[in-house]
Amino acid sequence: MVVTIVADVLGEENNGTTVACMNLIRYLKSCGDTVKVICPDKSRAGQDGFYIVKTLNLGFIINKIVQKNNVTIAKPDKKIIREAITGSDLVHIMMPFPVGTCAATIAREMNIPVTAGFHCQAENFSSHILMFMNSDFFNRLVYKHFYKKLYRYVDTIHYPTQFIRDLFEKTVGHKTNGVVISNGVNEAYSYAPAEKPERLKDDFLILFTGRYAKEKSHTILVKAVGCSKYKDRIRLIFAGNGPRKAQILRAVRKAGIKMPIMKFFTRKQLARIINYSDLYCHPAEIEIEAIACLEAISCGLVPIINNSPRCATKAFALDDRSLFNHNDYRDLAKKIDFFIEHDDIRHEYSERYLASPYAESQKECMIRMRRLLTDTIAKRN
Repeated sequence: MVVTIVADVLGEENNGTTVACMNLIRYLKSCGDTVKVICPDKSRAGQDGFYIVKTLNLGFIINKIVQKNNVTIAKPDKKIIREAITGSDLVHIMMPFPVGTCAATIAREMNIPVTAGFHCQAENFSSHILMFMNSDFFNRLVYKHFYKKLYRYVDTIHYPTQFIRDLFEKTVGHKTNGVVISNGVNEAYSYAPAEKPERLKDDFLILFTGRYAKEKSHTILVKAVGCSKYKDRIRLIFAGNGPRKAQILRAVRKAGIKMPIMKFFTRKQLARIINYSDLYCHPAEIEIEAIACLEAISCGLVPIINNSPRCATKAFALDDRSLFNHNDYRDLAKKIDFFIEHDDIRHEYSERYLASPYAESQKECMIRMRRLLTDTIAKRN
């Protein structure tokens, strides 16, 4: 099988979309498939199978915002896109952005089947570009734009969760030809209890993995710890990076809590941290899936998740003890204090999460993704 993957945003593996894209590329290649990739990542120029397009110029202000988020957005080049698509059995588009929509148009002209992933919530766009994250009207327009420009034309849509499929179809008013497949948890994340580093042995460690971005809501967790009866015992670990580090640190100083550990960790490092942490909190109010939370669950780390109507992650909670009221940091503080005070219940929940069906293996999910592509080709033929 020859597949062209179109990635408007591709760079360092520091965000969910890039990780999902690279996982798919690596898996297809491991199956002996030929993979061609259209992207704006200049560091991959000259690598076999990569077709590099220029970066889209969105004007000085928006360029700065995009740069601050450590991503680049591709500019369509029809000649390069057509060259990359020629001879392919299928085109798979990662994002409903300009190069993806252009590639879909060219693929249709060439009678090549098209699949597309759904990795971008409207709020991921509106919060970073126009700061309209909480505008229902604007976010509905974004979803309708995505549908009009791309998703109504593709043969099959890959949805990481049923949550985002239901939300999108309800918003645009159309049923779609979609398949729900998780992005999957890497085998590196498994239950392997580890000793805390000496300098942290007296701390109650609460982990959150996620980019330092507005919709991840780090400050809700900071405020919750500030309200906790055990604030002097708690140490936060914010695994990741992103543009809002300064805002998070200001909130930390205001809350008067211990300075958190803030760093991007390798997969091996993060797996060890999960296995010696005491609790995982996921305060993000906007989330398509949150593999980070599933990684924690795979290691038996008990989560407390934002019960946000715009967050798919809440579906992973066993019950209300693992949920806090939408953006209510005082309720989150109560849930944290409960698990600190009831160590026996926390260990019981750890065992229950290890036995839960939520975290699917990345390998199994990649097998299903490849089947989605081959089935789409077969149906078109």
